[in-house]
Amino acid sequence: MNFAGSKKKMALAGVLCGLVAACLAYFGNPANMAICVACFIRDTAGALGMHQAAVVQYARPEIVGIILGSLIISLVTKEYCSTAGSATMTRFILGMILTIGALVFLGCPLRMVIRMSAGDLNAWVALIGFVLGVGTGVIVLKQGYSLGRAYPAKKSSGMIISVIAVGILLLALFTTLLKSSEAGPGSMHAPVAISLIGGLLFGAFAQKSRMCFAGSVRDIILMKNFELVSVIGGFFVVMLIYNLVTGSFALSFNTPGVIAHSEHLWNILGMYAVGFAAVLAGGCPLRQLVLAGQGSSDSAVTVVGMFVGAALSHNLGLASSGTALNPETKEVVAGAVTANGKIAVIICIVACFVIAFTNRRKTA
Repeated sequence: MNFAGSKKKMALAGVLCGLVAACLAYFGNPANMAICVACFIRDTAGALGMHQAAVVQYARPEIVGIILGSLIISLVTKEYCSTAGSATMTRFILGMILTIGALVFLGCPLRMVIRMSAGDLNAWVALIGFVLGVGTGVIVLKQGYSLGRAYPAKKSSGMIISVIAVGILLLALFTTLLKSSEAGPGSMHAPVAISLIGGLLFGAFAQKSRMCFAGSVRDIILMKNFELVSVIGGFFVVMLIYNLVTGSFALSFNTPGVIAHSEHLWNILGMYAVGFAAVLAGGCPLRQLVLAGQGSSDSAVTVVGMFVGAALSHNLGLASSGTALNPETKEVVAGAVTANGKIAVIICIVACFVIAFTNRRKTA
């Protein structure tokens, strides 16, 4: 399973991840979503009672699967490495920014690409912001930005996040303690076994290919290296074919049922914050889950920050609403960004600049 070192192999890894995502969509995950780290963390946070938005509460097995898939494959291939100790609170804040920005746009970079493959023009607009955000991150990297090195830690320390993930899965399967949506996106999901297996495979493929949406753009800008983007390309092509074959492709800005909005400025700024924060944190939301699974406690802290950011997004009214059909009038109701969400995105972007310029090496 060594995909690195060849664009063809990296593209194959993307194809395999795309097939997993297509299966998840086919078997019941929300339309035009399939698998979204930010949205699924939000749903899982809701299941744990961290927020009270009844339509987005479900312990997503995919999140558990990605973490465990990365853990298992890294143990098998002897790539597991328990590390910790690099700017813990800063990474926690960056994790919050990742999900707040994503939920203003309505999707992480993974879902952005899935929405692009389904013809959602809003996602193509958001791509502009994401690339600009990553580009800004590259500029501060060149100026000496660093959160410092991580240090070796006990093997068990790096597995804590995996144990927590298993605990959430067991609570969801064998108790009634967790909440579960009866309507809305949280009620739409593939069978648990398929979701878990899909997550395990996705996590394993992502770990072996170093799949990272921010990293792929960063490498192009910083080193003119197109290896990582080959993974994203393979993934996009599979999802495009799936959407065309199933009739899910609709080239439009306002398509009811895809959970999106057409406030272009805030699509751009929301994903700008995500792209910028992802470079500062060392990876997009998906990459943070994978790194946490293979032993990085720093990434685990970022994942915890993502859970808190997702909870705050609904507790404080930061998350946007998607375009939908009014059940009574049957008219299309355009999605919208809340006033609180707009303020939050600006604060997140300012916070990214503060983090960037207060963590530059003196020798830079």
